[in-house]
Amino acid sequence: MDSALAAADQLLRKVPLIDGHNDLAWAVRKNGQVGMADLDHLQPSLQTDLVRLQKGRVGGQFWSVYVPCRFKGSDAVAATIEQIEFVHRMIEHYPNRLTLATSAKQVEDAFATGKVASLLGAEGGHCIGESLGILRAFYRLGVRYLTLTHNENTSWAESATDVSIGGLRPFGYEVISEMNLLGMLVDLAHTSRSTALASIQASRAPVVITHSSCRGLVDHPRNVDDETMRALANAGGVLMLTFVPSFISSECADWDADLRRKAVSGGRDPRNLDVLRELEKEQELSRPKATLRHVIEHLEYAREIVGVESIGLGGDYDGMSEGPVGLEDVSCYPALFAALLERGWSVTDCTKLAGQNILRVMNEAESVAKSLAR
Repeated sequence: MDSALAAADQLLRKVPLIDGHNDLAWAVRKNGQVGMADLDHLQPSLQTDLVRLQKGRVGGQFWSVYVPCRFKGSDAVAATIEQIEFVHRMIEHYPNRLTLATSAKQVEDAFATGKVASLLGAEGGHCIGESLGILRAFYRLGVRYLTLTHNENTSWAESATDVSIGGLRPFGYEVISEMNLLGMLVDLAHTSRSTALASIQASRAPVVITHSSCRGLVDHPRNVDDETMRALANAGGVLMLTFVPSFISSECADWDADLRRKAVSGGRDPRNLDVLRELEKEQELSRPKATLRHVIEHLEYAREIVGVESIGLGGDYDGMSEGPVGLEDVSCYPALFAALLERGWSVTDCTKLAGQNILRVMNEAESVAKSLAR
């Protein structure tokens, strides 16, 4: 394993590892105790800090600017802007470690200088307040993907974890068209199957799913079924596989479903992550463990279904209560690539998985925007 780790480390020194989703901004806000300067040191209460980003050889990070669905209208817009501002301040506070990236070329330029390319992704369409003007303003502030829903429906798009409203509605098509004009990636994590299929067909640029796994292995509503996976790949998109235990382990998924049933029976909202974590603590429940092996199973399943050109990584660090054993925090990426190399993945395959695929999608979205502008 030592030789595989050395090979993985060498690989990630040469190619940018780009993670599709990290919730550090919201975790810091929720914690309320972590100062900006502290991120330069190990933070035991977090899964991400600059020390572990470096150890994990992370070359590019989409920082999620997320607000829960309980934020409505102008409150959701304001809280999202505050998250965007946090990321900008974080970048400014650590100019030798981080740099803002708003294009594929800027990601590569940042990697060449040894800095983590910092991109922004807005999670949950409720954050735009049903305004294309706000969507455009977010783009000006550096946001380069929008996840169409979070755990609840918007008025224009159906979530995977809410009641059916018929998939993508007319304003949803307008949002996708505007994102294509801007060069902003359409992210279908959290959306229902019907919304995802309609969005893939509607978008003129390839789309992404930034943090989901394979429903063919674990029947979780947040995972992607084979048909949707194939449609995504046929349109040139990328599924960025995640490490969330209940998405990658059937045992963890069953435990999570039982926790949600307990929330419902207690009159609480099972879609609210904070509610579920409070319930877990109150009842002193013992959560089963997922492992690095589960992640590899999903990566190999997805590679078999759609090919290595259509997959990437979206760990969802600091958006899950704990990571899989062996992938506990952002420092663990070399261990994942070492395991893949040991299982016979080629350097070329690992290069595509690490970042080449998502860079291709970013370049194509930027080209589509330029073409539409002409």
